[in-house]
Amino acid sequence: MKKAVKGTYGYIKTKRTFVLLRTILYFVISLALLFAGIISTGSRKNLLTVVAVLGCLPAAKSLVNYVMFCRAKGCSEAVKEQTEAVTGDLVGMFDMYFTSYKKNFAISHMVVDGKTICGLTEDDKCNLQACETHLADMLKQGGFKDMTIKIFRDTGKYCDRLVSLNKSEHGRTPERDDEIRVILYDISL
Repeated sequence: MKKAVKGTYGYIKTKRTFVLLRTILYFVISLALLFAGIISTGSRKNLLTVVAVLGCLPAAKSLVNYVMFCRAKGCSEAVKEQTEAVTGDLVGMFDMYFTSYKKNFAISHMVVDGKTICGLTEDDKCNLQACETHLADMLKQGGFKDMTIKIFRDTGKYCDRLVSLNKSEHGRTPERDDEIRVILYDISL
């Protein structure tokens, strides 16, 4: 299995498989401990039962994580090819899935260029304004104010915007862009 790295194409699919296997393993370990305790003592009232029940806590947490990855849809192959063709010198981030208290936002592709963040969603249910506001709030908390965030639903318009960003190198600061990307990775699934 290839290593899942946030921001790379196929991250969500790879991570979903890993989390599923981890969840199954956690539940199997808990069940094995439960049955080992019952077989060795002839009763459920033993220390291994307590350990098995406590082992269900990380298993349940892993199951919730798996459900979140099932809800997240990654970038399609067609969008990947279109965006890679025009990304140029910009660093593209794929399969970003942001969660807030009220909504979740699936972003197929995203770039950071100075004080500008552009993203593309393939999810028809994604509330673009709420996503932009959520990202702006999270970046303000991380110390980055006055960011211009634009999320597109139309792939053609998004690709046109990437072309224009590549043509204008207005104050591009790779170190600052990296810091912003780190925050975006930290707040995404």
